[in-house]
Amino acid sequence: MEIDLTKLNQPQREAVTCTEGPLLVLAGAGSGKTRVLTTRIAYLIAEKSVAPYHILALTFTNKAAKEMKERVQKLTGEDAGVWLFTFHGFCARLLSMEIDALGYDKRFSIYDEDDQQSLIGHIIKDLNLNDKVFSKRTLAGIFSDAKNHSLRPEEFLRQSYQPRQVLEAFSLYQKRLKEANALDFDDLLLKTIELFEKRPDVLAKYRDHFRYILVDEYQDTNMAQYHIVSLLAREHRNLCVVGDDDQSIYGWRGADIRNILEFEKDFPGARVVRLEQNYRSTDKILEAANRVIENNRGRKDKRLWTEKTDGFPITVYEGRTEREEAVYICDRILNGRRMGSRYDSFAILYRTHAQSRILEMILQSYSIPYKVYGGTSFFNRSEVKDVLSYLRLLSNPNDDVAFTRIINVPRRGIGNVAMDELRAEAQQRELSLFAVVLDPQTLSLRTRAKFAPFAHIMEAAFEDYGKKTFSVFAADLLKRIGYDAYLKEDKKENYEVRSENVKELLGYMSEFESSFDDPDGDLLQSFLSTVALFMNADNVDEQNGCVNLMTLHAAKGLEFDTVFLCGMEDGLFPSAQSKFDPEKLEEERRLCYVGVTRAQEKLFLTYAGSRMLYGQFTASQPSQFLREMGDAIRMPGGSSREQAAQKAAPVESFHAQTPPVHTGPQVFMGTKPATPKTVDKVLDWKDGDRVRHAIFGEGVIENVEGKGPSQIIRVRFKNGVEKRLTALYAPLTRLE
Repeated sequence: MEIDLTKLNQPQREAVTCTEGPLLVLAGAGSGKTRVLTTRIAYLIAEKSVAPYHILALTFTNKAAKEMKERVQKLTGEDAGVWLFTFHGFCARLLSMEIDALGYDKRFSIYDEDDQQSLIGHIIKDLNLNDKVFSKRTLAGIFSDAKNHSLRPEEFLRQSYQPRQVLEAFSLYQKRLKEANALDFDDLLLKTIELFEKRPDVLAKYRDHFRYILVDEYQDTNMAQYHIVSLLAREHRNLCVVGDDDQSIYGWRGADIRNILEFEKDFPGARVVRLEQNYRSTDKILEAANRVIENNRGRKDKRLWTEKTDGFPITVYEGRTEREEAVYICDRILNGRRMGSRYDSFAILYRTHAQSRILEMILQSYSIPYKVYGGTSFFNRSEVKDVLSYLRLLSNPNDDVAFTRIINVPRRGIGNVAMDELRAEAQQRELSLFAVVLDPQTLSLRTRAKFAPFAHIMEAAFEDYGKKTFSVFAADLLKRIGYDAYLKEDKKENYEVRSENVKELLGYMSEFESSFDDPDGDLLQSFLSTVALFMNADNVDEQNGCVNLMTLHAAKGLEFDTVFLCGMEDGLFPSAQSKFDPEKLEEERRLCYVGVTRAQEKLFLTYAGSRMLYGQFTASQPSQFLREMGDAIRMPGGSSREQAAQKAAPVESFHAQTPPVHTGPQVFMGTKPATPKTVDKVLDWKDGDRVRHAIFGEGVIENVEGKGPSQIIRVRFKNGVEKRLTALYAPLTRLE
């Protein structure tokens, strides 16, 4: 198989074919870096005869990893077998095979933000800390910050002069995590480094395994991620990092721009390739972006250019207030809608979440559908997390956080007195809470009686697991605990929506099981790891027909036909905190560069002469970034205030079709997802049909529910296995 390089420009071809030794690819915004990365992987396999399993590719989001996998598969014609993960996904996969070398059981839990805060809440209580000073959220932020900025977080906390109480809480937090056989997300990285440092044989094994390493968005790596890459790449030195220092905007969460700026120093003899041709934006948009970013001193020299000339002029608008600014944006969106644009081709970007309030109010008054990025995602819904917590406790009986979440879901009348007695016994016997419930002899008779029903339910679940399909097992467990009745009684939210979310989760379990192709793997552990990684991931809810509202940080990696960059005022953007800090100001400038380069065709830069924000009304001055753009833009003249004063007169509303309910994308880790069939190709299965499954072999359909793509089919295979599959995703072929 030969890889076609003719569609690449000269620097892109150089980045693909320079396969040996360290390589830094400086990829400007919209310059085709994903194409370069995926083509490079395919080129290594097809032209250099590198075994796919010798290639490791790391990125930052599940969305990027999924897109790269699909592109590599398209280029190579098959599922190449490359290790292509997010950093956290890679570490979770590696630790699931090797963490016993650090004294953990391989069936460890991964704690998300809620789990973490639940554990910290108990620590605050046990240490008698003032929760007004040391809140759960505050301590969680301090712990994560220490882990992101240092390989030795406890030392980092000491050196940053944290109070004694914080050090005690952190020490107990790490101890409780170990006792629960659990890791938080930051620990996934740090435990991988600890493993490599304590076990040179394990490091040598994976150095030999991964002979070619590729890293996407290298400018966003923190100290731990940099260290993992450095440890793995030191021997073969075939390391290709792709990134853009001008888009390094995550310093506040540990990303270190020095990793990309000093790559040539870290890897002597490294080759540098610059990708400067932009395929996204027009010449006028790029000119404004170049004018802003060239004011930064700490950057690699490059200048974006494009063949998309004669683009629309950039529009700068000044409103008297933030309300007039929002009205203007809505008028422009409706005008674009009249001209045939879809609502989802528009994005409104802002520096702070607080700016969205007035935008949402005005959008609603105009009946413009919108989606605020950062809303509750599917796997973070309370009902979904309840089900997952039951499964987590089955997978890892030491998981005290999962136990605490579900012990009263549904309500079992277990109060603080009973829980305090249970915790005291667990600490006294050095056991998990669940272990004491299963062996309650030391508990009082009254407390024992309260926990007994839960113990019986879970013991029955342990007995049932493995005898039924994954989704049927979970559905039976929910029936046993009466979860549906609990949702009907609970006044938290609409019952129908929550019930549908539970059903969708069960459907996802069925799809996951049908695609699980690791005969030696643990299905439940793999499923829980996949979901946990997804829950922590960035995830844009890509619904059709909604205007996109998001912060500038959230917009990175996305692109839209028309972008409104609002709140372009000194003190807001750039922020007041960056005024006297050159490093912070440069990061703010990179953030502006990112926002400008999200626009493909049209860019609107808006600001208000005065603004109510955080409860205060203040006069504003245009952002210095507007001044830095110079004659790439035209500042509004005197007439702009008259235009700004237009009243929000009634306008014709254009309603997009109701978007489909977003139920969470399919995310797989270490498994090969079944390829969804298009609806017109779905077979209309019938009882008695003979079929072949890609994994389970030949079988006979015993029962069919529904028709077309919504069919659920039960198949008994020749090997005795019985599976309940979703027709739309099941990899089945009909036998004559």
